[in-house]
Amino acid sequence: MAPSGSGRLRLENMVDRRRLARMRACRRVRPVEIQAMDVPVEQPEVPTQERLMSLDALRGFDMFWIIGGWGIFMGLGKGLNSPWFNQHILPQLDHVRWEGFVAWDLIMPLFLFVVGATMPFSFAKRLVEGQSKTRIYVHIFYRAAVLWVLGMIAQGRLLEYDLSRLQLYSNTLQAIAAGYVIAAILMLNLSLRWRFIVTGGLLLLYWGLLALVPVPGSDGHFTEQGNLAIYIDRLILGHFQDGTNPPYTWILSSMTFATTIMIGTFAGRLLRSRQAAARKVLILLGSGIACVAVGWVWGQVFPIIKHLWTSSMVVYAAGWSLLLLGLFYLVIDVLRLRFLAFFFVVIGMNAIAVYMATHVFDFRHLGDIFVGNLAKWTGDWQDFIRATAAFVILWLIMFYMYRKKTFVKI
Repeated sequence: MAPSGSGRLRLENMVDRRRLARMRACRRVRPVEIQAMDVPVEQPEVPTQERLMSLDALRGFDMFWIIGGWGIFMGLGKGLNSPWFNQHILPQLDHVRWEGFVAWDLIMPLFLFVVGATMPFSFAKRLVEGQSKTRIYVHIFYRAAVLWVLGMIAQGRLLEYDLSRLQLYSNTLQAIAAGYVIAAILMLNLSLRWRFIVTGGLLLLYWGLLALVPVPGSDGHFTEQGNLAIYIDRLILGHFQDGTNPPYTWILSSMTFATTIMIGTFAGRLLRSRQAAARKVLILLGSGIACVAVGWVWGQVFPIIKHLWTSSMVVYAAGWSLLLLGLFYLVIDVLRLRFLAFFFVVIGMNAIAVYMATHVFDFRHLGDIFVGNLAKWTGDWQDFIRATAAFVILWLIMFYMYRKKTFVKI
């Protein structure tokens, strides 16, 4: 039945109101903002509501090692007592003391890289939805503040309520917060070309500062106690600084935290582009190989030192991150073998929640309820069994949250 005259009028008015709302939303997104993000409003390169499962899986893969993988493999090494395993695998599960790089040193850079890779998707979605720059900046600084406080809880001893033991800047989440703010400002205000230039400039500037600026009482530019970055931390943070030995550096290193995230944003922008999937894979893998090579060569004159977050380390670690992203994207989003990703996706979708959970509670206590009394029967395998039980309980909690679509986001 055709609508009556009044019904047809109401329908037309409704359509007009919807069109007007869409027009106003488009006006709120200024052309310069869209251009800076390389996101056409009318035809987004990839639908902003679509999630790349490879990014969630890669984040979950990284978190797996932090929240349980390390303990499982260390326990496995003890149980196997294999000379080959102990010689070739276990050394990759412990940080080098100062100069050099092993697999375990990639965990934190990969975390920051994935944060950057997701930024083009999240920022484009906000811009296309009509959010103003002011509103986006409010969210940026709110997120950074929350990450900062969570970092102080996780590693800064905030919950001990003892100022003499408090550490103001000492955690991965705080490195993400600092780098995220810098990277976000660059993304929202600079063209792609200038983002490349500034990223490269920050890497070179950091090299120049550490290599050329003299440090009072220093015995060298890149030593554990004689570098500019640790000098600045001590000068500004005083007894609130990172108390690790050898020390990690934070304030000056925020420059290179940002460059790690920025390299991730370039990878994320590639994934959003309209280029063929095979070409994206080739670019990611080719760029990864090139960065590993450049970082290694640069490391001959500017050592690869994770504690300092040196520029050579940034490029070297970014190379391995790009290679991992290329492989995950190929297997999961191109070949569509998504069943291989599910285990890691469950973790990656609640990365912040699971990270904080393992820093404030030892899940081995729960695991020991089920396996603690097996020690007399399992011998050298007890550490492996305890670590596995703790991780299984944690993963099942994450799985329950995943099924209930309960995702903790900032």
